[in-house]
Amino acid sequence: MSRVLVGVKRVIDYAVKIRVRPDHSGVVTDGVKHSMNPFCEIAVEEAVKMKEKKLIKEVVVVSCGPQQAQETIRTALAMGADRGIHVEVLGKDYENLGPLQISKIFAALAKKEEAKLIILGKQAIDDDCNQTGQMTAALLDWPQGTFASEVKIDGDSITVVREIDGGLETIKINMPAVLTADLRLNTPRYATLPNIMKAKKKKIANVKPADLGVDLTSRIEVLRVDEPPQRLAGVKVETVDDLVGKLKDAGRI
Repeated sequence: MSRVLVGVKRVIDYAVKIRVRPDHSGVVTDGVKHSMNPFCEIAVEEAVKMKEKKLIKEVVVVSCGPQQAQETIRTALAMGADRGIHVEVLGKDYENLGPLQISKIFAALAKKEEAKLIILGKQAIDDDCNQTGQMTAALLDWPQGTFASEVKIDGDSITVVREIDGGLETIKINMPAVLTADLRLNTPRYATLPNIMKAKKKKIANVKPADLGVDLTSRIEVLRVDEPPQRLAGVKVETVDDLVGKLKDAGRI
């Protein structure tokens, strides 16, 4: 049986109203509630279910970031993961951390841990990049099953039902492989109090990108972050002629 790596990202909680910093360099994160990226929760749930079915032998969760990332790892451990790896990234490196740098870290960890499967959320709700899974597969030269809404493992082969624009696509790939979880793959479990207590005793290894031989130099520079413009209130019109007149006055037709 194989070992699976699962990515868990710490993001601003989905219920929090996002505010842009006064200097427009990014969004306000200090004093703001954070939680695990919802798609990462789905990835953890799928990995734990695989272990419960004895399809894999160990679930290792990985998070990159400052010390607070360990809280996200603990949540995944309480859901049923076996151990965690905290890749410590601080300061400017953390602010500039993007999908390419994360992919390099996962590729290095996959080789070090001799993992046969990597499961990630299809995207994070903060940057919406939807790139890490694809880049990780490319760096490792592994097959990928992205936007997975159903996964079946049979020996070393995986059947993946993918959500695509035209409906559903079913593919078959061989391990080692990279999967990314879509919304309908499963419903993540809530961590019970006994499991939360047990998670405190589970091991979290601390490593630095340099230990993995990963260069975090970013190729992207964020020039400015702005809030979207406020939408103007709508106007009701009585007739089609009034509508056409309004559109002409606004220069739309």
